[in-house]
Amino acid sequence: MSTSAPTAGATATVVFQPDGKRISVKTGLSLLEAAKKAGVGIRSECGGLGICGKCRIVALTKSGLSPLMEIEKEHLTKHDMKAGYRLACCSRVMDDVTVSIPEESRLETRKILVKGLEKHISLDPTVHKIHVTVPHPVISDVRADLERVLDQLGGLSAQLEIDLNLLQQLPRTLREAGWDITLTIWNGQRIIAVESGNTTNRVYGIAVDIGTSKIIGYLIDLTTGKLVNVESLENPQIIHGEDIISRISSTMRNQEKLEELGKLAVEGVNRVIHETCEKASIKPRDAYEMTVVGNTAMHHIFLGIQPKYLALSPYVPVIRRSINLRAKELGVDINPTGNIHVLPVIAGFVGADAVADVLATGIYEAEGLCLLLDIGTNTEVIVGNKDDILTCSCASGPAFEGVHIKHGIKAVSGAIERIRIDPRSYEVTYKTVNGKKPIGLCGSAVVDALAEMLKAQIIDWRGKFNEKIDTPRVRRVKGLTEFLIASKDETGTGEDITMTQEDIREVQLAKAAIYTGCAILMKRKKIVEDAIEKVVLAGAFGNYLNPVSSKIIGLIPDVSTKKIKFVGNAAGSGARMALLSRGMRETAQAISRRARYLELATDPDFKTEFASAMYLPHRNLNRFQSAKSVSK
Repeated sequence: MSTSAPTAGATATVVFQPDGKRISVKTGLSLLEAAKKAGVGIRSECGGLGICGKCRIVALTKSGLSPLMEIEKEHLTKHDMKAGYRLACCSRVMDDVTVSIPEESRLETRKILVKGLEKHISLDPTVHKIHVTVPHPVISDVRADLERVLDQLGGLSAQLEIDLNLLQQLPRTLREAGWDITLTIWNGQRIIAVESGNTTNRVYGIAVDIGTSKIIGYLIDLTTGKLVNVESLENPQIIHGEDIISRISSTMRNQEKLEELGKLAVEGVNRVIHETCEKASIKPRDAYEMTVVGNTAMHHIFLGIQPKYLALSPYVPVIRRSINLRAKELGVDINPTGNIHVLPVIAGFVGADAVADVLATGIYEAEGLCLLLDIGTNTEVIVGNKDDILTCSCASGPAFEGVHIKHGIKAVSGAIERIRIDPRSYEVTYKTVNGKKPIGLCGSAVVDALAEMLKAQIIDWRGKFNEKIDTPRVRRVKGLTEFLIASKDETGTGEDITMTQEDIREVQLAKAAIYTGCAILMKRKKIVEDAIEKVVLAGAFGNYLNPVSSKIIGLIPDVSTKKIKFVGNAAGSGARMALLSRGMRETAQAISRRARYLELATDPDFKTEFASAMYLPHRNLNRFQSAKSVSK
């Protein structure tokens, strides 16, 4: 087999092990793209730009791929290259080839947090059904079919509209139903379904949280308000990069990428809809409304709106208020005439998910001051109560998702999620997801590791390794210092799992961004940490954080642990509340209007605060005093 330039129009077969999946692709296509077409998941946090180095594969045949690129050598050791390791995004298919995807590179299903606050609200959905028996037309009563139906509704009929496709079906529906029908009405304004017989016991809705990395759907019975089922999946857009900026950048370079990303978002939502409905033995067309939340970039992409200006100063969204659309306009697989309600956003990087967080946690009506953190690649920070809400977004980076961390991974089976280090022996104990052999470090473990190394004085308050430390776990590899967490004889990858000096730096950058956001918002509100009555941690990452470790490294302000509350997927809870109550939608709109947004990068104190926050826990705090106080 040859690795010379491919013949135009030629094809080659790629076999992906260990699953044995095979696909025929045009020569010249990258292995990452070939894997996508084959439905094989390979990690690619940078979206195939050759930056993250996470898409490692092993070529099992000696030829069939393009020559090794210089950028690959930055991520692969000589031993790796000798063993056949390549980066899938840099390897182009030139001829038939078989490759193996090592465990650490597989895009596995991770723990996705679907539960959130269960806040009681009065049931007042916008969708309701009315069962009517319509009088037959006779020669003495020749009213038109639609007027005949509407007259049965009394005063409500004057406000109602009906879509053309339903009007076209109305004559047949009426007559086949023997003039016994059920009307589904949205918001007292529009007939969205005409069905045969009495179907008033079948009224469902779906609340959807479109996250950067996951999509969660909640199927709800709108007659009772009860949650029927919930399903989730990895956002299929992830093949174009783990972070928001990578996806926005791809749309800026190529308009077709916007269409592809939008299509992937809708496909992901539809998969969630079908899975939730199928497992509950419910037809998707019996779901008449869907509420949607997501960060502003996901919001725009889902709606097919160009998000490029979110990434360009002054970072403004195309639309801020809520919007209602017919399902068929977006290709969403609920009832085609059903309504899609997308909650409002606050700013370019504070989206509908943040509005839903505030709605679910009740910060907007709290007496005392609250600090809410929804930690992710972009972390939303919200400080406020019933009198005022101030928000900002921190570019915290993807370190807590495992990106830029040498052995960082998501919370998949085998990921280390908890770490403890004995301060005398420096021995490490850890806990993994599902109790499997360790294959890497997820975000909560990375925070634990930093805090534990700080407490054991393995690193100092600058994040530097203590050169006087006497333990074989601290070692120099290729001129860089690292701390051994799990040796290769105990891991599931056959490789050591370590925290390097570069890893520590990445976590410092991420935690500094978040702490800076908190510090500046508190400064603009003219409050100190003791004035905060409650710290609310939302989202999947926040829910699994150890609050003590988080305070030790300065990820969150040093408040009493008793004040910290974990609320799970509050964005999903807010989406459900908006589905169940039109009043909650009005409140969400009011939150969007009330919330003030602060652009951190333009704040005069940003650089100073960020530089101070790079220290552990903070330049202005003594480490030993802080470590003592955080246990309270």
